[in-house]
Amino acid sequence: MPPGDSFELFPRERGPGAPAPGAPLADRMRPRSLDEVIGQDHLVACGAPLRALIEGRALPSLIFWGPPGTGKTTLARLLAAQPGIEFVGLSAVLVGLKEVRGVIEEARGSLRAGRRTVLFLDEIHRFNRAQQDALLPHVEAGTVTLIGATTENPSFEVIAPLLSRCRVFTLRPLGPEDLATLLRRTMADVDRGLGGSGVEVCEDALAAIAHAADGDARRALGILETAVALHQLRKTAREPLDLETVADAAGRRVLLHDREREEHYNVISALIKSLRASDPDAALYYLARMLAAGEDPLFIARRLMIFASEDVGNAEPAALGLATSCCLAVERIGLPECRIPLAQAASFLACAPKSNASYLALGRATQAVERFGSAPVPMHLRNAPTPLMKEQGYGAGYRYPHDEPDAFVETRNLPRALGEVRFYEPTERGAEAQIAERLRGWRRRRAASDPRKD
Repeated sequence: MPPGDSFELFPRERGPGAPAPGAPLADRMRPRSLDEVIGQDHLVACGAPLRALIEGRALPSLIFWGPPGTGKTTLARLLAAQPGIEFVGLSAVLVGLKEVRGVIEEARGSLRAGRRTVLFLDEIHRFNRAQQDALLPHVEAGTVTLIGATTENPSFEVIAPLLSRCRVFTLRPLGPEDLATLLRRTMADVDRGLGGSGVEVCEDALAAIAHAADGDARRALGILETAVALHQLRKTAREPLDLETVADAAGRRVLLHDREREEHYNVISALIKSLRASDPDAALYYLARMLAAGEDPLFIARRLMIFASEDVGNAEPAALGLATSCCLAVERIGLPECRIPLAQAASFLACAPKSNASYLALGRATQAVERFGSAPVPMHLRNAPTPLMKEQGYGAGYRYPHDEPDAFVETRNLPRALGEVRFYEPTERGAEAQIAERLRGWRRRRAASDPRKD
């Protein structure tokens, strides 16, 4: 690799200058102004916050949060390309506090000479709490202006004191049309791009590259560069770049799934909502996607257990048992075979009748507790372990249901303050319909007895 190729590969880089000759296409095509930045109009369009910072020559400490290849590094370089600013880029993957302290010491000297230092820390989430704590006083004192870049949600990964001193800007994933625009620009650029390659790239090939890149501009340009090189080896200049060559250049797509981070929650949310929508095909897709991305199968199994009770409930009482057995099987079997019980449980839960009646009932009961507080327990339900308690009426009038002909007693059991409230309203779906029928009969009998009229 040539020197200055990219600070993602080397611990330290000074200055946001032009890429070295022979640099990768993604580095050569890096935007040189805000007008060349694609897909982030909410940040760089006229009147948008980042453009206002650059035009006003203001530079606070900030954090760029977004998926790979969306322009975090580019925006940091453009912000730092102002007179009187020294740009130092470090990768948190490759450096530690020793290197950071060295930058701080040099920044103090630069500050005395009237120059500010921008410390760009890529993958800032890879710094642990102690390392981030060590940065804090220097950011507070203005010794350095920190620009952090992360693919992870900073509210999870950046310590609160440091986060509170930085403005957070969220970059959006690049859409297929954004990437296609970038690819067209690259094929037309003779100086920095592939405009002099003599290769024609049709719109279908551009769309295929944009799709394979999965929102990552760096990946899109890498695929294009490889595809053009393969095409030049295989085809004549008269033939356009074909989809087969694009597929060979793209290789296996890397799934976007940041385990225990935001995308982790997005995909598990999609699985649960697909189960709730009774869509086994979508549920199995998201299940397969998580497993392919390295998700912990026990995490999935635990979520299925919760779903079985919360969303299927009494409409299919076997659901919780099956989900619990699935969790045990996953724990005992492990990968790769534990995928099989996970698929069985997911498909069963998706196709099961649904009821969240018990879940909603608990919510209503909780609201009643908050409203009425510790309402007195009816005397017949109270425990009477001592003679004094029995004399005071504790347990008086209690009837043991198993001694009754149909094991049912009409006595009301809620505190008097709650009145005629009902919490559990079973649905007419699945097995819960039978519960609903029994409950209607019991409630009629209880209302008819009405022992509280006096």
